[in-house]
Amino acid sequence: MEEIQSQSDHYRSSSSSASSPASRVPSSNFFYLRKPGAFRQPISFEDSPDWEDNTDIDVRVDQGRADSINTATTPPSPSLSKLNSGSLPSPPLPEGAVLARKIAGASLVWKDLTVTIKGKRRYSDKVVKSSNGYALPGSMTVIMGPAKSGKSTLLRALAGRLPDTARVYGEVFVNGVKARMPYGSYGFVERETTFIGSLTVREYLYYSALLQLPGFFTHKRSAVEDAIIAMSLGDYANKLIGGHCYMKGLRSGEKRRVTIARELVMRPHILFIDEPLYHLDSVSTLLMMVTLKKLASTGCTLIFTIYQSSTEVFGLFDRICLLSNGNTLFFGETLACLQHFSNAGFPCPIMQSPSDHFLRAINTDFDRIIAMCKNWQDDHGELSSVNMDTAVAIRTLEATYKSSADASAVETMISKLTEKQGPFLKSKGKANCLAKIAILTWRSLLIMSREWKYYWLRLILYMFLAICIGTVFSGLGHSLSSVGTRVGAIFLFISFTSLLSIAGVPAQMKEIKIYTCEESNEHSGTFVFLIGQLLSSIPFLFLLSISSSLVFYFLVGLRDDFSLLMYFALNFFTCLLVNEGVVLLVSSVCRNIFWSILILVTVHMVMMLSAGYFRIRSALPRPVWMYPISYVAFHTYSIQGLLENEYIGTSFAVGQVRSISGYQALQNEYDISINIDSKWANLLILFLMAVGYRVLVFILLKFRIRKTLSLRCLFRCNENTNNAR
Repeated sequence: MEEIQSQSDHYRSSSSSASSPASRVPSSNFFYLRKPGAFRQPISFEDSPDWEDNTDIDVRVDQGRADSINTATTPPSPSLSKLNSGSLPSPPLPEGAVLARKIAGASLVWKDLTVTIKGKRRYSDKVVKSSNGYALPGSMTVIMGPAKSGKSTLLRALAGRLPDTARVYGEVFVNGVKARMPYGSYGFVERETTFIGSLTVREYLYYSALLQLPGFFTHKRSAVEDAIIAMSLGDYANKLIGGHCYMKGLRSGEKRRVTIARELVMRPHILFIDEPLYHLDSVSTLLMMVTLKKLASTGCTLIFTIYQSSTEVFGLFDRICLLSNGNTLFFGETLACLQHFSNAGFPCPIMQSPSDHFLRAINTDFDRIIAMCKNWQDDHGELSSVNMDTAVAIRTLEATYKSSADASAVETMISKLTEKQGPFLKSKGKANCLAKIAILTWRSLLIMSREWKYYWLRLILYMFLAICIGTVFSGLGHSLSSVGTRVGAIFLFISFTSLLSIAGVPAQMKEIKIYTCEESNEHSGTFVFLIGQLLSSIPFLFLLSISSSLVFYFLVGLRDDFSLLMYFALNFFTCLLVNEGVVLLVSSVCRNIFWSILILVTVHMVMMLSAGYFRIRSALPRPVWMYPISYVAFHTYSIQGLLENEYIGTSFAVGQVRSISGYQALQNEYDISINIDSKWANLLILFLMAVGYRVLVFILLKFRIRKTLSLRCLFRCNENTNNAR
């Protein structure tokens, strides 16, 4: 304690000297305090009075309002009052639009919440330690702290979205009821989201509403328009998210608001946002926070994490939960946090943002900077006044908070919010499975028709390849000597077109990312995603197969029969379906474009070697190459079916008297069956392989891929947090 006291006194003196009247503006110009009962009034840090040691702070819970900090204060500055009061000019609303409707918020309370993450052997690492707090309707509660302090973990624990490797101890109450929040009662916005760049903002939100909400289309359109108005996206509603040709897409701040608007479509009572200011500039940051402040004014309960903020943004927060290494250093109103730091011996210097000051005091990474500064102080003098041991500051702040009136006020408020049960949140229902399949199919068709890298690029490549192979092997005739050359042409066409399908890996990877994001929010499902993706790809694969088959078929000079041509196209179409399943399977496993392409090239190379062209299938080494690779390679069945389609039932003259059948002519070139119906058996095998690969993808996505939404996070009541070790 002597060490803590000495460090605190030393930092107090350095901070006081840094903000002395001799070098700064007068000390009478410092922070504003709130008037009694005005806890939703703005906080301004312009020309505000200094915190004095004898300032009396009376924290109490009033019956008529949620919480308040009563002090003798000066009138608030009008600058940020404009932000809170809504007098700041807003983007013009579209014609016929209405103001954002009121939302019935919900109170959220967490008590003695501890989160442990499973280590190598057991659940030993406490990420969040005995945290207490609450969030009220119509307010913004921010969880702030340095990197790896447990901000996102606490947010996910409150939303019930921790992974399976985490365990939660403690109690979480929603409207005084200890229960998990049902579907539709809350929204969760991830830090990073995969967008569909080929859709406009309105289309993106509308398809999201169709996936989330049951009921009629008019109701869903109304929800979309309300979300657009709430997030100030009226000017961008008809703009493509990712841009097109020479048109730029949305900026990062606008995209971030689109992700929040997607969750607002459900009109949730509580909205969780992980880092809403992630990768935003100062202008986008302020606009985002003003928009969220207006959203909170409609009654929604907002809880989000933040790393740091400017002074203006800090003034918009209602309540702050300050974390460091999982420990709660403070919970309460924003101005009370400033007073808490001052009482602990770490007053915020003038001309410094409060959030910067908080992080400076509790971020242990600054110790390395201090060590660097000390190495230079001998030659260059005092380079920095940052000379505080952050570990000591953290212990001081934690000890001061536990014994403060702020902690008592939090316990009182928690008791008040949990003693009576409020209205139980009900599930808002989901769209049925068939509706989701139809919606995803139609959306994917729209995306694929607009995105050139999905199938239009492959169409160009397939046509180019068909023309190249067709012109090289043109004019073969129908003699016995042309059989081997024609087999090579068919092998090259099937193998190279299958290899070119690797161009669709980035598109498949993006589809999987979109599915993962929607599945974590329960907007979609594995079965729905796979069926929708399959149905939407069929028209484009059919176009690819018909166009390239026609070019190749007539240039090479295959048999002039319409039924044979249709079988050729159908066989090639089924081959593409199988190949799409292979690409989807590898993309689901790797989740990385480079490794997916590398693995697919290797897989196709091995399948081509065992397909029976370079060496007849019956002559392949039985271990590995014949069993099982030649039976797994879809090239084998596709080429075999096409050759049977071309040569079964034909004959070739040998001399003037003798002739041999097409089957005999192919004996030394490729293994085929003499049965005339065997080509349909090969087609059936290809179809079963297409289904089988998608079943494997379903198993991977359903059971083996790690989900972001935890299904086994159960809250244990009245559990001692020491049992987590």
